[in-house]
Amino acid sequence: MPPRKQTKARDSKPRRGTGRSGKASRSDRYFEDRPESAIDAPPEVEREEGEEDGSDDDAIVPHRIDVPVAMWDFNHCDPRRCSGKKLSRLGLIKDLKVGQRFRGVVVTPEGKQVVSPSDRVIIAEHGVAVVECSWAKLNEVPFSKIRSPHERLLPYLIATNPVNYGKPWRLNCVEALAAAFYITGFDKHGEALLEKFSWGHSFWEVNKHLIERYRTCETAEEVSAMQDRIIADAEVDYQESRRVRDDDDGDLLVANPNHAGRDEPDSDSDEEESDEDEATQIAASMSSKLTIHDA
Repeated sequence: MPPRKQTKARDSKPRRGTGRSGKASRSDRYFEDRPESAIDAPPEVEREEGEEDGSDDDAIVPHRIDVPVAMWDFNHCDPRRCSGKKLSRLGLIKDLKVGQRFRGVVVTPEGKQVVSPSDRVIIAEHGVAVVECSWAKLNEVPFSKIRSPHERLLPYLIATNPVNYGKPWRLNCVEALAAAFYITGFDKHGEALLEKFSWGHSFWEVNKHLIERYRTCETAEEVSAMQDRIIADAEVDYQESRRVRDDDDGDLLVANPNHAGRDEPDSDSDEEESDEDEATQIAASMSSKLTIHDA
């Protein structure tokens, strides 16, 4: 018998887009006619070797503090609220050992002069450090072993940390570091530290008008003189606001006839004492030295 002619096997499956009759099915015609939509994946674009994705162009690059930042930590504070320990965990501050010297500006209650714009050169070369301790345990701090050639106090500023919000002088570790940076013109360094705290932005908002006045000075003596003027102005403002408050409340202090005959308080000495304490708070705080603490 003659050999049978070989024939190509016919594909039993219909081509995509056609039924068994070879015509496009209704569903396939839908997909062919469907317009592109937002859910369609964009075609991949081949990138040449060495070409980077431009999506990172808008990414915010964290500011790098290029000067030493350090602290002597005496573990007086609650670790959960200690700003110094948080900076340490983030790698933004170096822990110094007792007896280890620091050549930069050191914010300490042992300082003899305040931080001023003239300290900018020292901070630019050697950085800034703080003594992290508690107000209640100053006598436990061996200040003689943490001496520095550039010990400084901070001028009058207001704390905005959650522990001592609104209190003059009672700055914590990160606020003290930021204050030293702000006064000497390193604003970005100060912001880089404060932005790690949810409340950090309030420090500049509350103290901006004070810091800007200090930055108009050149020397520590000029900053101290400016501080005295600021405190004197604050005292005048306080007395004026107290006088206005007393005038406004005067017409409202009318005895209620329904309460006639009831026992009246023996004296208002507590209220007067409270007012005197508030009035002298600013002046009295001048005699205290600044210490950095978080609790």
